[in-house]
Parts: sequence; structure tokens; C-alpha cells
Amino acid sequence: MVASPRSDNGRAFAEYLAEKRPVIEAYLVGHAPTPLPDETFAGNDLSRYLYGPLVRFTRSGGKRTRPALVLLGCEAVGGDPSRALSSAAAIEDFQSAALIHDDIADEGEMRRGQPCVHRTEGVGVAINVGDLGIVRTFAGVLEDESLDGATKLRVLDEFAQMEQRTVEGQALDLGWARDNRWDVTTGDYLAMAAHKTAFYSAASPLSIGAICGGGTDAQVDALGSFGMDAGLAFQLQDDLLNLVGDAEAQGKDFRSDVTEGKRTMIVCWALEHLTGTDKDELLGILSSHATDSSAHDRAVALMDAAGAIDAVRDYAHGLAESAKRSLDGVELVGDARAVLESMADFFVERRG
Repeated sequence: MVASPRSDNGRAFAEYLAEKRPVIEAYLVGHAPTPLPDETFAGNDLSRYLYGPLVRFTRSGGKRTRPALVLLGCEAVGGDPSRALSSAAAIEDFQSAALIHDDIADEGEMRRGQPCVHRTEGVGVAINVGDLGIVRTFAGVLEDESLDGATKLRVLDEFAQMEQRTVEGQALDLGWARDNRWDVTTGDYLAMAAHKTAFYSAASPLSIGAICGGGTDAQVDALGSFGMDAGLAFQLQDDLLNLVGDAEAQGKDFRSDVTEGKRTMIVCWALEHLTGTDKDELLGILSSHATDSSAHDRAVALMDAAGAIDAVRDYAHGLAESAKRSLDGVELVGDARAVLESMADFFVERRG
């Protein structure tokens, strides 16, 4: 698909991430969660069983894209990004919690090149470590003395809505798999992905940052709308990369969506457009949790023949363009608009 005339293929956003990552890393190190002052009697054990595993997991990797978006939202409305750092860290705490809990639900083995927390610490401890990440999502903001009470309340309300929508999306994703549902439509999938991914991956971080920066309602709403489209495009690109991306770069995760029988937009589109033996064959592969490459190749070939790969790629690029249009008529500071437009490109042009 031909890039937009305004497209820079994500270069400006990639540069922004590189600039902000050290700032975010430093804040995470300097504000790592620790036991409350009256719990020092059990400090060593609490560090061993709770705080230590969360800190190690949070520091273990990630591009820090979501916390960078909080800073970007703040800067876009002319705010001081230092006022958004506690919220940026809170987003990362929630990301840690979500991944730890997801790995338990999915019975995962590895995350960020290391054994999952539930593999090293046990399921019970890992659940509790994830719970601490959720607690810190709110506590870190409440502890931030640079934010006034009214701003904290708005930020926490946004966090609460974000987290509720995320678990709603997760409920659908897990429930469809548990009940072996293959009647999920493309519309169903898009609604699930919007809740599970788009809010916490882009829309809420940008909105929260704008709130921290003192943005107007129009600015907060526009950045949220931009983030919804861009965040959903990000998820669709993830789905595409899993099937037709760089196999060497993804390693063992390549085409894992076929093995896990995930209901992605690609799968939903294919099942809506295939008929007869082709549809039955694809359903058979997805339901069997096949691990051999020949079955994976055949599943992807069937989805491609149905037009699903091209349809989802086009839809993702359309979302990126829609995201850019949502900023029209909204006043943003400095080069924020250019960075945001670059972000939309980055989300659909990235290869990993």
C-alpha cells in the first residue's frame, strides 16, 4: 500500500522513543516499588516474594512505548513532561501486571527472553506479583506531589476506565478460546481488540498525558481518538507479523497464533469468506493446535487465498490514516503533530 504523503515511515516517532527511553528508565529505577515504611520487619521476605520479582520483570525489557506516549500526550498540549512521569511509570506497572497474568492464563514459558514469572516463582506468587503491579498503577500517581488533587482524580478515573476495558477485552479473548467459539466475526474481533489493546496501548496513555499537561477537553478527546485508531492498527500489524513477518526475528513465536488457534481479524475474515472443504481444513488446523511448519504454511495459504492478509493490512493502514485525520483542527504544540503522525506510520510499517 502506498504511504501517505505525510508519511515518514515512523522515523520521527522512533527518534522520539529513543530520546525518551532513558528518561523513563531512570524514573522507573528511582521510583521502584518498595515495602511500606511500617513493613520493614518483613522487608527481606517481601522483597524476595513480591517487590523483587515485579522490579526485575519491569526492568527486563520492553520498548517503553506506552510510557513514552504519556509524555508525548503531555508535551503535545504544552505541558511539562515531568508532571506525567508518574503516570508513565503507572502504565508500565499495568503492562507488567497484564503480561504476568496473561502468561499464567496462556500457560506461557518465556517472556522477553526469560522464563515467565510463574515459571520461576510459582503461579500463586506470580498472581500476587501481578496484583502489585495493578496496585502501583494507582499508588504511584497518588504519591506524585507535582500533581494537584483535581488532576490526580481525572488521571485515576482514566486509569480505572482503561483497566476495566482491558479486562473486558481479555474476558472475550479467553472466553472464546475456552468455549471453542469459531463464530466470532470480524466486528467481534475488532471490538475485543479495541478493549484489550487499543485503550491501554495508545488511547489512554495519550489522554492521560494530556490531562497531566493541562490540556483542554478537545485536546484530550482528539488524542484519545487518535490513540484508538492507532492502537488498533498496532494490534492488527502484530497479527500480520505473526503470520507473514520475519520468521528469524520472531523465533519460536512465529506463527504461534496458528498453534494457539487465536481468533484474530485475519482468521475471522478468512472463516467468513472461505467455504466448503477449505473452511473445514482451516478450522481443523486451528483447532488441532498444530506445531509443525507444514500445517502453519497451509493455514496461512488458506487465509491468504481468502484475501484475509490483504484485507487486514489495508484495514490497518486505513486506521493509521483515520488516526491522523482525528488531529485535524486541534491545536498541538511544537512538532507533536508530526511525531504523532509518524507514530501512526510506525505502528503499521514496523517489522518487529
